[in-house]
Amino acid sequence: MRAGEVHALLGENGAGKSTLMNLLSGLLRPTAGEVRMGGQPVRFASPADAAARGIGMVHQHFLLVPPLSVAENLMLGASPDKGGPLSYPLPAVLAEAKAVADRLGWRVPWDAPAGNLPVGTQQRIEILKALRGQTRVLIFDEPTAVLTPTETPELFATIRTLAAEGRGIVFISHKLDEVLSLSDRVTVLRRGRVVLETPTAAATARSLAEAMVGTDSEAAEKIRTLARQEDSLADVTTGEEPHVPAGQDAASTPRLAVTNLTVAGPRGTPKPLLDDLSFDVAPGEIFGIAGVDGNGQEELAECLAGLLRAASGTIAVDGQPLSPGSAAARFRHAGIAVIPADRQTRGLALPLSVTENLALGVYDAPGFRRGPLLRWPALRERAKDLVRRFDIRTSGPDEPVSALSGGNQQKVVVARALADTPRVVVAVNPTRGLDVGAIAYVHDSLRRAQAAGTAIVLISTELSEVLSLADRVAVLFDGAFTGVVPPTTPREQIGLLMGGSTGGKETG
Repeated sequence: MRAGEVHALLGENGAGKSTLMNLLSGLLRPTAGEVRMGGQPVRFASPADAAARGIGMVHQHFLLVPPLSVAENLMLGASPDKGGPLSYPLPAVLAEAKAVADRLGWRVPWDAPAGNLPVGTQQRIEILKALRGQTRVLIFDEPTAVLTPTETPELFATIRTLAAEGRGIVFISHKLDEVLSLSDRVTVLRRGRVVLETPTAAATARSLAEAMVGTDSEAAEKIRTLARQEDSLADVTTGEEPHVPAGQDAASTPRLAVTNLTVAGPRGTPKPLLDDLSFDVAPGEIFGIAGVDGNGQEELAECLAGLLRAASGTIAVDGQPLSPGSAAARFRHAGIAVIPADRQTRGLALPLSVTENLALGVYDAPGFRRGPLLRWPALRERAKDLVRRFDIRTSGPDEPVSALSGGNQQKVVVARALADTPRVVVAVNPTRGLDVGAIAYVHDSLRRAQAAGTAIVLISTELSEVLSLADRVAVLFDGAFTGVVPPTTPREQIGLLMGGSTGGKETG
């Protein structure tokens, strides 16, 4: 990598990107080979050693202490000054950070608790930490995975500025459009090996995707199929009426009906988190919900999963009403399956095996228990079948799910949700942080569930994902819909709806 260059690093989940970056940042030591900086071989004994040599890393999951102030977080990792082991150069660290922030045009609340700040501001704190001292190489690990659509262009402007100052930038992302628009060169890893290194100008989304997964793989065929579907969508004239799923009468009983769903705000706050929300989803329909994160998506998903008790309104499946205050098990027995937003904290029990995680939700089914005892041979056979059907890359059904790559962990969550053709699926950011091959598998799985008659509520902050999958798109802003439009609606119009404008065409 050259000074002043943005070098993108691509690869499937488990391809070796994180291992390589851990080597460069001093978290791991290589067993062979060498790392050169400025033509000279270097070896890092620790992250502090790597930082002292000029390598900084901005992690996808921020390494901040939420109750501490911005200034106090900037002190983490700083070396004691000459006053002794308990004396830290806070004035010098803060002065350096303020100088960088001023140069980048940032306004930073130095005394505010880091955990109270917007995600984009927290990421800026991480960047300031990584730029301590004479940083020559800055590594960004999936930096847009946690950002809203409006924050991403601001990050890209920052990265271009840092590169223009002569730093080398390593940009790790699964989003091919980001790589093509931001980087100067691209390296693709597959199974721990470099399979492609090319100037970005000579690459296309398809060539990079096929380099990641291999041209003859099943994932490559799914990618090509999805590309054809998205090309077909792009050719459709905008402004059409919403699509009615094949074989469904628009006047028939909806599979899912949500009526006057309301969630009160925190005590003392007059504005509700969900404000009298109503919508229907037909069998075999994907109802997309777009919007900037933090506008009620989490509360809506929890209501549809039966997890949020402090709600009013009605949720009905095939005409049978469910109270938002019902137990989650009742929602599950009604046929609602959920793909939660955070696979590690909400979707999986990480210490348990693949079989045990796939057993969640069916452990009370007659075929999998005898009295109070679970029938583990039957559950293990079911897990083997789902591993095959959903292409979960694992050494076996008894492997701890924590040992799987992020993409394969997500496949476990998707397999559990879709295994038995549920009546309704609530999918919340189902491809966040996944590589292009895993995204193709998840999208294909949702489309197959749709074809089988499942009603799908797709809640995603990835606008391109919503537009490519949904039959109708509702835009959620401040707990209410600002419009329900066809997926062929111009992005500019949807962007206005995401900002709170209610000028969009209402289609139901």
